[in-house]
Amino acid sequence: MCIAVFSTAHPEYPFILISNRDEYLGRPTHVASWWSSPNEHVLGGWDLHRAAHGTWLGVTRQGRIAVLTNFREEDQAIVEGKKSRGAIVNSFLLSPPDSDESTEEFAKRLVEEDGVQGVGGFSLLFGKLQDVIRRGGEGNEPTKKKGLAIVSNRTPDVEGLIWVCGERDETHALSNSWYGDRSWPKVVQGEEELKSAIDESVQKGESQNALIKRLFHVLSIDTLPKKKHGEEWETYIRELRNSIFIPPVGGDELNGKSADEVAAAKSQQRIEVTSGIYGTQKQTVVLCDSQGKVTYVERTRTDEEGDPIEVGKGDRRFDLQIDQWQERVGK
Repeated sequence: MCIAVFSTAHPEYPFILISNRDEYLGRPTHVASWWSSPNEHVLGGWDLHRAAHGTWLGVTRQGRIAVLTNFREEDQAIVEGKKSRGAIVNSFLLSPPDSDESTEEFAKRLVEEDGVQGVGGFSLLFGKLQDVIRRGGEGNEPTKKKGLAIVSNRTPDVEGLIWVCGERDETHALSNSWYGDRSWPKVVQGEEELKSAIDESVQKGESQNALIKRLFHVLSIDTLPKKKHGEEWETYIRELRNSIFIPPVGGDELNGKSADEVAAAKSQQRIEVTSGIYGTQKQTVVLCDSQGKVTYVERTRTDEEGDPIEVGKGDRRFDLQIDQWQERVGK
């Protein structure tokens, strides 16, 4: 039940991304860090469960950013893909620091050469922050930029890319369905809450720290009803579509169900399970200002045993300047 909400509506931070990673709480996951050589230009957490050590969200010193949400195709049997979905994110972030490969060129390589089959359902928001941040044109009016792309396992070719965040005042959300599926209340609410949080923060002239606190509040909105006595699990998990934040749920009831099953709010065939307790494991806020300064804050909600961590005690903050920002953004 992951969610990523992103916006170009803030005047001081032309790009904002907030994200919840919902998983089995016992699934081993590394906290956000700068990666080891030769990939020290990449910042993000990574999954320790699969050999690919893929990530769900990351940025680079060169301005690349990517976030992935998975989803369950309703007409397909659930299988743990031969390819790791997290490895798709890695393949974009791990591009050499001096690479000039464009967003479209990467998408072409991913879709038409490497292929997007055999990895399970996914939506990937990716691109370069330089293509989102706008410089003033004549009369200091903002100029339209290319924006970020969304690719999925349904994308037929590079012409099928969806482009977002190329203009001001855009706010969008991705959850565990295809982009544009408005039947998920958490998607609609996520967009509304982020836009409202930005508007209120701007009106009050809040500091960056106050804005970050407000954004984490959005990520922590819990509207999940309690499971009723005697209610079937297959009925109850559909409620997870309604809540931005997922408190720990499950236990023995979830044994034998994959994370994809929970994300899809359906009961399907059994595959490997890491733990029976499911919920929001990681929360992340990313801000990028018009000068290319990125603030990346990750909040870990549970420890390695799946037990709750006091809010704020699991926070990790990184501030970085995108390399050669002026040259990359252009005049």
